[in-house]
Amino acid sequence: MNKPVALVTGGARGIGFGIARELADIGYDIAIDDVLADQSVQEALKELQEKGAHTIYIQADIARADGRDAIIKELKNVFGRIDMLVNNAGVAPKVRTDILQATEESYDRVMNINLKGPYFLTQEVANWMIEQKKEYSERSFYIVNTGSLSSYASSPARGEYCVSKAGISMMTKLYADRLAEYGILVYEIRPGIIATDMTSVVKEKYDRLIEEGLLPIKRWGYPKDIAKAVAAIAKGYLPYSTGQVIDVDGGFHIPRL
Repeated sequence: MNKPVALVTGGARGIGFGIARELADIGYDIAIDDVLADQSVQEALKELQEKGAHTIYIQADIARADGRDAIIKELKNVFGRIDMLVNNAGVAPKVRTDILQATEESYDRVMNINLKGPYFLTQEVANWMIEQKKEYSERSFYIVNTGSLSSYASSPARGEYCVSKAGISMMTKLYADRLAEYGILVYEIRPGIIATDMTSVVKEKYDRLIEEGLLPIKRWGYPKDIAKAVAAIAKGYLPYSTGQVIDVDGGFHIPRL
């Protein structure tokens, strides 16, 4: 197989599917990992295949070691390579709870999926990429982590989510530092307020805040906005950057008076 291969975790819907679709458009074959039942992702897979991408679906939980191992095994069996890892899978707390009353159960669930899973999946993928780089020095390898403005903006009603995304930011720096000698580049895409299932429960709140001037660009973001940033990395447009944060947030990160 001569086409580059991207693994997108949490890729069956929302931001992840937007990324998978954009990567298929620019010539990548796609492996999607998610926890959804097979029958619920068939339309998404069909759309990617119609774009010419050899596409597979791997139902596996990245929070579990056996899930991560299953992903790598399937990628090796089907494609025999991986060129880009997009650590996109993530969850919000099931219930928004004040940090003074938040439970260990919620903390563990969010941290295991949002941080532990990507941390150790990246470890496995990075070691495989190093092996490939030694054999195919001309190929380019990328790791992209989906962060969040919540890595620095306080939300005390979902503290575990904020801590998990702050961890993703440091994880990006750590792997960028460690893998630079092998020419493997690592980035963080930091979304702002993006229209997905996760944010649908707070739509009215953010509609109002955006209208009142929360963002310099006065609109919601969309999965395609994130996907275009990932595509720029996949095309090799940022070859002298690693560990870089790319804010895709309508300007939320700009301090303003």
